[in-house]
Amino acid sequence: MCAAVCAVFMMSSCRSKESAYKKAYEKAKAQQAENVTPVTTTTPVQQVPTQTVTPVTTVPTTPVADYSNVAVRNESVSHVEGSPLKQYGVVVASVTIKSNGVALMQKLAGQGYNSCVAQAQVNGQTFYRVVACSYDTKSDAAQKRAQLEGQYPGAWLLYKK
Repeated sequence: MCAAVCAVFMMSSCRSKESAYKKAYEKAKAQQAENVTPVTTTTPVQQVPTQTVTPVTTVPTTPVADYSNVAVRNESVSHVEGSPLKQYGVVVASVTIKSNGVALMQKLAGQGYNSCVAQAQVNGQTFYRVVACSYDTKSDAAQKRAQLEGQYPGAWLLYKK
């Protein structure tokens, strides 16, 4: 028991006191205040000739997308219903039942698209390609496909043979 009391006494006497920290802090502040001396210097002011600055105007340009590497399927198709099919079409669906294709085509036409349905024979099976819109150039069709892909994932380009 006596040894425990001695150990507690020794531990408490080795601890630093708050007052010791405070003294050290005040001493450091006093030394710092003594070392600071105000410095005043004068530098001559030079006259700089004024120049006329002409602002640069930039013309905003729209980035031109490169659609040359967009994949296109070449198919021999025949027009079934809707707007006339041009050389390149944006296909948003491919169905095996004609009435389903016509219903989707009418929905697209109601949204303002020049849509149509085209029939294609693939490996002996008849497919009805629902074309949202068609164009004479690949770049126009690819640009529209990029816009429609959010609404119709998997939209693709058709080249009419």
